[in-house]
Amino acid sequence: MEDLRIGVVGLGLRTSLARAAHRPGKGSVVAALCDTDPAALKRQAGHFEAGILTEDYRTLLERPDLDAIIVMTPDDTHERIAIDCLEAGKPVYLEKPLAITVESCDRILEVARRTGTRLYVGHNMRHMGVVRLMRDIIRKGVIGEPKTVWVRHFVSYGGDYYFKDWHADRTRTTGLLLQKAAHDLDVVHWLAGGYTTRVNAFGDLMLYGDLPRRAPDTPRPEGWLKEFDWPPTQRRDLNSVVDVEDVSVMNMRLDNGVIAAYQQCHFSPDYFRNYTVIGTEGRLENFGDGPGDTVKVWNTGPSDYRDDCDIAYRVPEAKGGHGGADPQIIAEFVRFVREGGATDTSPVAARMSVAAGYMATLSLREGGMPYDIPPLDPELAAYFDRGQVR
Repeated sequence: MEDLRIGVVGLGLRTSLARAAHRPGKGSVVAALCDTDPAALKRQAGHFEAGILTEDYRTLLERPDLDAIIVMTPDDTHERIAIDCLEAGKPVYLEKPLAITVESCDRILEVARRTGTRLYVGHNMRHMGVVRLMRDIIRKGVIGEPKTVWVRHFVSYGGDYYFKDWHADRTRTTGLLLQKAAHDLDVVHWLAGGYTTRVNAFGDLMLYGDLPRRAPDTPRPEGWLKEFDWPPTQRRDLNSVVDVEDVSVMNMRLDNGVIAAYQQCHFSPDYFRNYTVIGTEGRLENFGDGPGDTVKVWNTGPSDYRDDCDIAYRVPEAKGGHGGADPQIIAEFVRFVREGGATDTSPVAARMSVAAGYMATLSLREGGMPYDIPPLDPELAAYFDRGQVR
């Protein structure tokens, strides 16, 4: 079978995903690169031996020798580029979040259904070992029926990853309760088996709002993702616009009755996600979220806290970015482009995670006012539930 020929649009922080897709002779090859920054094009070209280099993504859509497109551009560009890919008949991998508003998400889904072009959304955490392990534990009934899910997200590098570029500008992201939390909200929905219907949230720009910023249209400092300052108050050279929250908490009611909560802080000393799922017969909690870490289950009691737990599961070893998730999600995308069929990721689930994050952001900017999640057109939902078959 010939390699799937892929064009990549956007050569920023997720270029590692493009490298996972470049497997000459093993199923897929990155044959074209696009970025509006000519320096980025030149810098990355040697990694792929791509014969097509362009600063205009529309050039890729005109080429019959490209089978699919991976889009990894800033969030506010997703809608336009994804729709153009779908209209051109190019199957598209769209990095999460699907878009930065509910309306934009729904427009993308509508075009995918109308054109019949395959749409895949890059929620790679569904392929992370710790998430799949927790999902398997729940499916086996080890903790009974899930009733509540709590997530704490500690982001030690937040001031570097999210406050020194476009992520800090709400016109580009809506907010980090959407951009950063979209992964975790999707995982909450996957583990709990339902979608959020009502949210409220609180948040604030507690620390990074007062730190020194760069002048508009000036480049990020050299070594900006290699050298990290501590404590967070020592960080400098933030984006010229900083108006997203660096602390946020949200509460969710899901359509199956599950109650969930999510908390995010961008100036903690450590960086990991901590999930707790409590069911009718026990609870699970992860200690670390990478290969070799542990998920503990307590399903006897009542008792005080027991560090030894009842069952300890080890997160399996894996190779590749994001705990082995990147090569796995690319493999699923390549298979989906070739064959169609069911996938672990879901455009509907991607929309619902954006919707939860978007409405929660409205809530926290309105003093915690509760908001209902706008429902998705049932016909759209049915189309994607059928595996994008009309």
